[in-house]
Amino acid sequence: MSSLENVFYIQAGLGVLANMFLLFFYTSIILGDRSKPMDLISCQLTFIHIMMILSEGDNLLANILESLKFGNDVKCKTTFYINRVMRGLSICITCLLSVFQAVTISPSTSLLAKFKNKVKTHIIYAFFYFWSFNLSFSSRLIFYVVGFTNVSETYQMKVTKSCSLYPMNYIIRGSILTVIIARDVFLVGVMLTTSTYMVITLCRHQMQCKHLHNINYLRASPEKRATQTILLLVVFFVVMYWLDFIISFTSTLSWKYVPVVLTVQKLVMYAYPTITPLVQITSDKRIISILKNMHSTFY
Repeated sequence: MSSLENVFYIQAGLGVLANMFLLFFYTSIILGDRSKPMDLISCQLTFIHIMMILSEGDNLLANILESLKFGNDVKCKTTFYINRVMRGLSICITCLLSVFQAVTISPSTSLLAKFKNKVKTHIIYAFFYFWSFNLSFSSRLIFYVVGFTNVSETYQMKVTKSCSLYPMNYIIRGSILTVIIARDVFLVGVMLTTSTYMVITLCRHQMQCKHLHNINYLRASPEKRATQTILLLVVFFVVMYWLDFIISFTSTLSWKYVPVVLTVQKLVMYAYPTITPLVQITSDKRIISILKNMHSTFY
């Protein structure tokens, strides 16, 4: 096992543990009727990140299917399908998180203010649409992912130790890439637009607070802290996502995966689901309070 693979497994373990903690926290908040709409979105994102990490390549989910005596084809189709669905949902839910926060902090005089109540009631519909689209769109992988056999004879592209992809027709491959690029460009464009809007709104709010000599309120504002956290996550997501996309796009066009490049792609791809829960844990006062109480209890 190479040093890069060791780093990946450490990263994956840290990401699963942090996301499991957040999933338990948000679930308890939601079941306790003390939740905010943002908690529902964050809970979805946390679950998606757990499944992303567990379904990658020869990770835990693949080992579970193998221990249950499922064939290599079933294992490959299942893990690849789940992984691609979760990757698509990750960008969709991150975009939804950015849009919701932009609407939440919008001033009452802005055009977005009238959507505040509507956004809260339509979150469930957004979840249903995102899940339906990604579940149906990624179903193509069931036909093209197979257990690895002989690359030289079948022109399969090996993507893990035991799984490979059958070559696609150029028209089918071009159509799929067009849909993926269109989806990603649109969602990233929405995230960058809402992020720019949030930055402008925060700057205006800061100038108003300075004018009113109310600096203490500005520093203590929970809306500002939440907005800064989401801005950080969105920027980090955009950088990591496009690095991953460039590697995937070039590899698909050349129909060749280099093992080192594949491992680097894993590190890039799972940097976001690993860093996100750590940022959320350190920025949410409710979680910090729970951790402090736990520390005082044991020590």
